[in-house]
Amino acid sequence: MKIVLLGAGRWGQNHLRVLRSLPVEVFVADLNRQRLNDCRALGVPDSHLSEDPRSFLAQADAAVVVTPAQSHFAICEEYLNSGKDVFVEKPMALSSLEAQVLVELAGKNKCILQVGHIFRYNAVSRWLYESIRQGKFGHINMMKGNFSGFKRPRNDTGVAFAQAIHFVDLFNYFLGRGPARVTAQLKDFLERGMEDEALLTMEYASDAGLTWAKVESGYHAPGKHREVLIIGTMLSAFCDFDLSPGKILLYHNQHVKEESGFKSLEGPAQQLNFSIEEPLLTELRAFLNCVETRTQPLANGHDGYESVRVLEAVMRSGKEGRSIELNDGGLKR
Repeated sequence: MKIVLLGAGRWGQNHLRVLRSLPVEVFVADLNRQRLNDCRALGVPDSHLSEDPRSFLAQADAAVVVTPAQSHFAICEEYLNSGKDVFVEKPMALSSLEAQVLVELAGKNKCILQVGHIFRYNAVSRWLYESIRQGKFGHINMMKGNFSGFKRPRNDTGVAFAQAIHFVDLFNYFLGRGPARVTAQLKDFLERGMEDEALLTMEYASDAGLTWAKVESGYHAPGKHREVLIIGTMLSAFCDFDLSPGKILLYHNQHVKEESGFKSLEGPAQQLNFSIEEPLLTELRAFLNCVETRTQPLANGHDGYESVRVLEAVMRSGKEGRSIELNDGGLKR
């Protein structure tokens, strides 16, 4: 299989390393000549390097797009129009209209479209997803996510599209739907013209009741935080995705109603350990398998569209200072 990697920056170099460990022939296109020199130093032959993103369009079986977010739509549109399967890093686009176009193009041309929502490909996430589906948690009352830490801000998007989107998608995955309402506070402490701190509140509605979710993200807090807390009526769980091997702490706590009110029953705590493969390896291997078998990815274009739709509402909420309702405007699968 011939794979063209579009973008060889910091995260693109990780994609290159992983792709070269898989049974594929890798081509690399990047506008930056120094990045191509770095790829050449790693052993990529000159015949497989180009400054033109269209150079390998004809011979490629599929594309892996790891360019700045503003360029995702145009590159993906061109490759999908050419009948090529595409893996695109999140966000798949910066507007829901563009994301919708890509989903429709993939369907029209019978192409695989996978979005880089990497947390779906973590064994810890899979256990949580299955356990929620099996009813082990009871009704999910709350979900909280903290994706933050002191680091260099990205230049192509604010922190909501860069980081908060990870846990927006993960919570959509856990619940099987997007939120009905979002409220956001966005702050630009560095005065770059885009937010570097984001606080998101989301409300998920279902026949079983409301689930309240909160996502915190930013570039200022010391350390590195990749933490999720899920609180159900029967079971609660805390996991730190920055740990390897993976761990989930379970708490069998419940509130029980009495005549005079409620009493809290603090049940036993339990730790589950997981052997974690590098999520990027799992994710890219899954993409290649989808290309070969023509099956839909775990993080497909519809999922990418839904996360962009939520983030659009987040940006609007932060700008207008009010909650934003999301109607049932999702794409039909």
